[in-house]
Amino acid sequence: MHPGPDGDAATPGEPGGPQPARAESAAGPDVTTGAPATTTGGPRVHHAYWPGNWALWRRRPAQVAFMLAAEAVALAILAVSLARSPIPSGNDWINFAILAAGATVHIQLTQRQEERRRNRTKTVLIDLTAVWTFSAAMILPVPLTLSVIAVIRLQHWFIARRPAHNFIFSSITHGLAGALAHLTYTALGPHLLGRPGWGDFLHEFGTIVVTGAIYEAIQIAYVGGVLLLGSPAGRTLRNVLGSPADNMLEAITIGLGAVTAILLAAVPPMVAVMAVVTVVFNRLAELDQLQNDVRTDPKTGILNMRGWSEAAERALERTARSGDQLALLMVDLDHFKWINDTYGHPAGDDVLRTVAQTLDEVTRPSDLVGRFGGEEFLILLPDIGEEATWDAAERIRIAVAKLHIVTTDKRGDPATIADRTTSIGVARHPRHGDNLERLLQSADAAVYLAKENGRDQVCFAPDAVTPPAAR
Repeated sequence: MHPGPDGDAATPGEPGGPQPARAESAAGPDVTTGAPATTTGGPRVHHAYWPGNWALWRRRPAQVAFMLAAEAVALAILAVSLARSPIPSGNDWINFAILAAGATVHIQLTQRQEERRRNRTKTVLIDLTAVWTFSAAMILPVPLTLSVIAVIRLQHWFIARRPAHNFIFSSITHGLAGALAHLTYTALGPHLLGRPGWGDFLHEFGTIVVTGAIYEAIQIAYVGGVLLLGSPAGRTLRNVLGSPADNMLEAITIGLGAVTAILLAAVPPMVAVMAVVTVVFNRLAELDQLQNDVRTDPKTGILNMRGWSEAAERALERTARSGDQLALLMVDLDHFKWINDTYGHPAGDDVLRTVAQTLDEVTRPSDLVGRFGGEEFLILLPDIGEEATWDAAERIRIAVAKLHIVTTDKRGDPATIADRTTSIGVARHPRHGDNLERLLQSADAAVYLAKENGRDQVCFAPDAVTPPAAR
């Protein structure tokens, strides 16, 4: 699990790579021009990877303290684990070679796909290497588990070239997760040997589930802690923990790691099949991400107009077939231009993101939340009565009014935006329209009615007028 588009514990707003300003080696070529570095005529300038030049020191003090403390704790645990680990056997070395080879094949055949996924991801990134690291944690002693992780991380370093402090933090996090997962798995033994019964199978399955939970919890705690202490605008549940789809992908990857460990213990040559599976699975993950990007608004993370319209049309068709009730809400933020003019456009973007997250939280899982454009949002409410529609719209209006959005002003100083109001227009099917286009027109008319009546209110659309029959 990695956060940020750079693949390693990046804070929103932090540069995602080495700082180019005068990034020279003390004795070597200039990283920008390739010209030899001079040592006369001015002060010596260090390379961007030099610890003193790391962007780490420009982060928030609480974030820096958390990262350094977390790394110190992890290194202490790893040192104790290594000291108490048994000496690897000959069979352990064979298993290590198989896993390292499989991981290398996976990384080298998917590096372009993985880099594209990294560059498109704004929150956490699931890189699928848990197939190899989790299986190593299950079947190898701690020194060789860490060696598999080292093989993977070194290849990522030469492929991705991420900021050094991010790479070190993520590598230590992976190592700690692998070591604690191994200790958990061995402590909950004995494991399957000979001809087990159903009780043994259930015990082994439970052990694997607990081990996987520990493996994932360590990464969430470390990675999520960094993001939680980062920019206030980035402290959303989705940014810190990832989307449900992200976490489902991680769970599947850990499950594939358990399958790899079982194959390695029972039929080692079959691990070659898992290398092929991971390459195909990586491609499927990229395709899923591309499809999601097409349907998602990049600024707010909710459905864009295309994605929302496609899902809304399907919901409307189901409603027409079943005879159920359906409502459409159009939510318009009042005086949004004043926010941009007063605090700046970045603050306006923070407001849009926070409102989008709030709409997602106060609606039902079956409701469709999307961005219509500008400061307007759409919510489709399937299977809902008129009174419940009014209650839902009022709940949204009140929830937005209660928001205190932490952001920055035009000078970059901390600022809080509060007491914002919304005008909400409501259209119901089929009363205000029998198709999506007419429902949108009716909801839009209701929004204008709410604004004309003084804003900060919910208005239902006027009843549709049936045109006279043609003679």
